[in-house]
Amino acid sequence: MSAMTIGMPLLVGLILVALFFDFLNGLHDAANSIATVVSTRVLAPRVAVVWAAFFNFIAFLFFGLHVANTIGKGIVAADAVDPLVVGGALLGAIFWNVVTWIWGIPSSSSHALVGGLIGAAMAKAGASAVLWGGVGTIASFIVISPLVGFLLALLLVLATSWASRRSTPYAVDRRFRVLQLLSSCLFSLGHGGNDAQKTMGIIAILLYSQGMLGPEFHVPFWIVISCHAAMGLGTLMGGWRIVRTMGSRITDLRPVQGFCAETGGALSLFGATWLGIPVSTTHTVTGAIVGVGASRRASAVRWGVARNIVWAWVVTLPAAAAVGAGCYWLGAALLG
Repeated sequence: MSAMTIGMPLLVGLILVALFFDFLNGLHDAANSIATVVSTRVLAPRVAVVWAAFFNFIAFLFFGLHVANTIGKGIVAADAVDPLVVGGALLGAIFWNVVTWIWGIPSSSSHALVGGLIGAAMAKAGASAVLWGGVGTIASFIVISPLVGFLLALLLVLATSWASRRSTPYAVDRRFRVLQLLSSCLFSLGHGGNDAQKTMGIIAILLYSQGMLGPEFHVPFWIVISCHAAMGLGTLMGGWRIVRTMGSRITDLRPVQGFCAETGGALSLFGATWLGIPVSTTHTVTGAIVGVGASRRASAVRWGVARNIVWAWVVTLPAAAAVGAGCYWLGAALLG
């Protein structure tokens, strides 16, 4: 473990910063959970955020802590982590989240946090501090998670189209307005189950670096509840700029397509969470929305908007890493 120890007030302050990041994660990524159900007018915006926040919060009842363990032990070496590294990681992620929220860009809070952690750890101990195998797995899912979401949503569109071939358009619309409530809750569960665990891992590794978790790394239950509550509260506030991008600028959605996009995204998130892979809910649902749009015709997707979103994905890791490294060096200089 790191030799650097800090007082209780600073430790509590860093934990509060981590929970603030989790709040921003919920605020920033609320669009992932509610964009389709709002754009199809199945739920009013304010009802939708309450719906999503509730399922964000109770997600801990359905998932283990595999993702939290990956963040805590699978990205950087434990002996390279100290409070300055954690602080740099959080500030790098918060900076990128705020910038992309202001611009209305649906970037990945998950990759912002991972990038910030990598940058701060490298600023302290060089490239040897990074567990590149774990980072490579996470980076590969920048491609894999939207592709899986795309394919699952496309298959679901085909399956629902075949199952509804004898129904009238009115009956199909009414049926999937009900089913979209289910798909929305599943996606919100997947969002809370994967994203809240990333902050859990950060807080737990901070406490571990201070010798407060004993000889074995683990995530105490109070951290689990605190992170889910912070994310749920952030979701409740809603990220309306990004909702507009996700819900209508990529493609136009109807209830059957909203159901397919959310269900495809939820299945992808469930699988990744059970495997312990911290993926981006933004990437997953964007791929699924593009998939349902492309199922109609290629021109139904606004590829210019999609291209700009992909560029944000590519830039997120290095941008957050650079800010994380800068924050670490600044903190080190201030503390001597």
